Amino acid sequence: MAGGTWIQGVEKVRPGLYMNFKIAALERIKSGERGTVTMPLELSWGQSKTFLKIETDGDVLELLGYDINDPKMIKVREAKKRAKTLLLYRLNAGDRAKATFGADSNAVTATAIHTGTRGNDIAIASEDDPSGAAKKLVKTLVSGRVVDQQVVGSASELKANAWVTFSGTGGVDKTAGSPLTGGTNSSVTGGDHTEYLEATETQHFDVIAYPFSDDNLKISFISFIKRMREEEGKKIQGVIASPVKDGAFSNISDYEGVVSVGNGVVLLDGTTLSALDAVAWVAGATAGASIIQSNTYSAYEGAVDANPRLKNSQVIEALKKGQFVFVHDGVKVKVEQDINSLVSYSQTRNGRFSKNRVVRVLDAIANDFARVANDSYIGKIDNNGDGHALLKAAANQYLRDLQDAGAIQNVDFIKDFEIDTIRSVGDEVYVNLGIQPVDSMEKFFFTVEVR
Repeated sequence: MAGGTWIQGVEKVRPGLYMNFKIAALERIKSGERGTVTMPLELSWGQSKTFLKIETDGDVLELLGYDINDPKMIKVREAKKRAKTLLLYRLNAGDRAKATFGADSNAVTATAIHTGTRGNDIAIASEDDPSGAAKKLVKTLVSGRVVDQQVVGSASELKANAWVTFSGTGGVDKTAGSPLTGGTNSSVTGGDHTEYLEATETQHFDVIAYPFSDDNLKISFISFIKRMREEEGKKIQGVIASPVKDGAFSNISDYEGVVSVGNGVVLLDGTTLSALDAVAWVAGATAGASIIQSNTYSAYEGAVDANPRLKNSQVIEALKKGQFVFVHDGVKVKVEQDINSLVSYSQTRNGRFSKNRVVRVLDAIANDFARVANDSYIGKIDNNGDGHALLKAAANQYLRDLQDAGAIQNVDFIKDFEIDTIRSVGDEVYVNLGIQPVDSMEKFFFTVEVR
């Protein structure tokens, strides 16, 4: 087993351990969409109490029952502008819509696959097979659009599709269109929100969006984020809304793990998004930014104005209160500053912790070390001098990759990753890690001489 002191240019790392750290670094510094957002929603279609993975526009229709551009999907669409993957969770359930057509022994019942009012937009039509065979062409329509059709000789031949199941044993009568009815959405309770937060503990994501206005729910959500970050070691960030009210801003979180959205935007088509609606976009933008990117002055796609448009004094107050706000600069609607809600500083949490780019760097490193150690170190490498040398070599290469990319700076490859050899015995390893994140230039001061 290789050992010794790590020296730049001398590779002593086992391929598996080194490559896992290398891949982790490349994933973190890669530009473009890369983030995963989870978000609970009240929906009218889709499997209840389950994480629904949205990666493409087609997934929205298939899993949620609506086109991504439908007004009911506004939060999904806005989050997807920046996030690579959405893990949506349907909080509610309800009743399934149904329709029965045909007489007596030829009665056929169509039942919606999922609960919810979207099922009431489904209809079943049946006509003689145009080919002339003694069969029926049975169509499933959603809001008048054919989504499935099949030719059958009897009801027992009807197969379930993405929208309905069929039951019946006789023939199939003709119907110009039998609409499904009785689909309902159940009300969401506090217990549903608790179940969602508990369920997220088994999921992998970067940011959790919480688009609900109830202050008690938000306080529970903030407590959950703190527990995940500080007790469970899961470095995630959450996004809530704390909208401007009567011209003033508030801050109920005051924590680097929570981004607080203060206002919304107006879209090109005239759609007005509140701060609560904008939570989805902010979550996607936060998850989608790499650790070498800041969202400060980042333009909101498709927006033509801020809602409400803030005066200069309000923008200043918002920033002092730890609010993530949008401004209109005369041309674009953009993020004023990529900050979280931390405003109470201490020796361990100074002002730099309020910058989301800095937090992304620190969180990424913490998550990567935990993941790579679990995958490639624990149970696979001896906890002795040689094993420590392997881990230090791989870790230093990871830090070098981040420094070369501009995520961190001033790395001391001797002192910044130190294994406590006295305490690291048995199956326990103790490491001291020093990191100096690179921040983005946001304030420029000029001395102008007029001649």
